[in-house]
Amino acid sequence: MAQVIVSRRAAVDLTEIESYSVRQWGKKAAAEYLDGIEQALSLLQKNPDILTHREDISLYFYFYRVRRHFLVFDVTGDILHLLTVKHGSMDLPERLAEIEPYLRHEIAYLHEKLAEKHPGND
Repeated sequence: MAQVIVSRRAAVDLTEIESYSVRQWGKKAAAEYLDGIEQALSLLQKNPDILTHREDISLYFYFYRVRRHFLVFDVTGDILHLLTVKHGSMDLPERLAEIEPYLRHEIAYLHEKLAEKHPGND
């Protein structure tokens, strides 16, 4: 079973999705939408191979779509780092190109922290 780690950026994205959804469709619809994302994360823990790697979008990241959003991951062994959550209506390749340096920096930081917790597992 894979481990899913949610980055700060992804946590902020999810909070923004919740706030927007509550304003647009109400608390119940927002909760259902976020439950769908949570179920997807649980599914990915059990079946990480269902993530897609699309070089036309990014050479580095893996994706899983939940309704209108893309979950964007870095995959290292059995660890899935949820880096960000982006709406499907945006130009995903362009948006990822804009934030890729920050995401790659965050990946390096996350890998460093994991190495500190689990020395010798390089």
